Amino acid sequence: MSVWLGLYHVLMRGFHAFAPGRLRQRAEKGKEDPERMGERLGQATRARPEGRLVWFHGVSVGESLSALPLVNQLLTERPEVQVLLTSATTTSAEILRQRLPAGAIHQYAPLDTPQAVKAFLDHWRPDLAVFIESDIWPNLLTALDQRAVPRLLLSARITEKTARGWQRLPKTVAELLRGYGLIMAQDSASDQRLRALGPEVAARLGPMGNLKALGVPLADQPEVRDGLAAQIGTRPVVLAASTHPTEENLIAHALTPVLTQTGALLVIVPRHPLRASDIRFDLEALGFRVAQRALAEPVTAETGVYMADTLGELGVFFRLADLVIMGGSFGQGVGGHNPLEAARLGKAVITGPELYNWDGVFREMFDAGCGFKVANAEELAFVVQTLLETPQSIIEANRRALNLAAADTDTLDLVWRHMAPFLPQQEDGHAA
Repeated sequence: MSVWLGLYHVLMRGFHAFAPGRLRQRAEKGKEDPERMGERLGQATRARPEGRLVWFHGVSVGESLSALPLVNQLLTERPEVQVLLTSATTTSAEILRQRLPAGAIHQYAPLDTPQAVKAFLDHWRPDLAVFIESDIWPNLLTALDQRAVPRLLLSARITEKTARGWQRLPKTVAELLRGYGLIMAQDSASDQRLRALGPEVAARLGPMGNLKALGVPLADQPEVRDGLAAQIGTRPVVLAASTHPTEENLIAHALTPVLTQTGALLVIVPRHPLRASDIRFDLEALGFRVAQRALAEPVTAETGVYMADTLGELGVFFRLADLVIMGGSFGQGVGGHNPLEAARLGKAVITGPELYNWDGVFREMFDAGCGFKVANAEELAFVVQTLLETPQSIIEANRRALNLAAADTDTLDLVWRHMAPFLPQQEDGHAA
């Protein structure tokens, strides 16, 4: 173990004593589930089922949802294998509660303290660990290696910022990465950055495959959608999806003249519905008449903004939308959200400048003519107004979005073929 890993191990061991207090503070802000905080300390709330167990981990909504096609494939091909899926955010836990297939278990991922990691691994005893993207925790990875648990890194995303940070400790990073039996980068830039870490890492690289390109269209609720459509009438709908703090104000303020001129309805789906009251206060201070879905308030002719502060209904609002603005892209530190969720429903997207988490996918959408990048509020207003004034351009962009979403149909088979050799053997000893 390198000096840096040893130091990190000691520091995190000491931090464990303060972790419960820190978790309570986060729970007060809605960032932890107060009833399941023990899971973050490695204290399981579900029994481990008998048999072989494959553990998937995706830190947040996008990563964990992108694992579901593989989870479904595993449960179909190897029904005797048990599946555990962990994530680290309350929003991902709620959405997975709705979408996780029968037979799979969700738990919150443990903090990267030696004590939490040990408790977690002692209980679950995974036969294979599958990590999605780049959530790399040294104590966890080291503990898996010490227990000889094979691990894979799929849909690996290494941003330029991450790569620069890794360059400060290249030997430590290489030591952690070479413990993976297989690494599949999600795009060519990530692949090149991984190869630059040296031959031991490069030797573990398989073909590229982006799990976030997979997935089925988000669920519809026709009765709900028909009811909302009747309230909205013929007004154009501009959807701001998965927004974060400050974005609601920026988008609403930027679009005020456009909404007034066209009579369009702005629908906001915040990434974290717990922020709803704060968002409403800010929007009403800007002069908007706001209707709030969680309060069952209807859309009327006077409604300027409809706030869909619910979970699991984004598919409904994508279907209702004429234009889609993807949130998480107008502020610092988020890096955008999955535009393919809109594209699978035949919707082009508008995005702000901060989209580093989805660089590769957005580049494909820009090239295909179904994505529009704006640098600021003024450009956002211009693009929205231009598109609303040319309905045929929206129809064409939406058609291209649907075609792009349907194009990458071989990714699941590719990833499955390369993951299959690492799956645990059948209980009778025959290879999987």
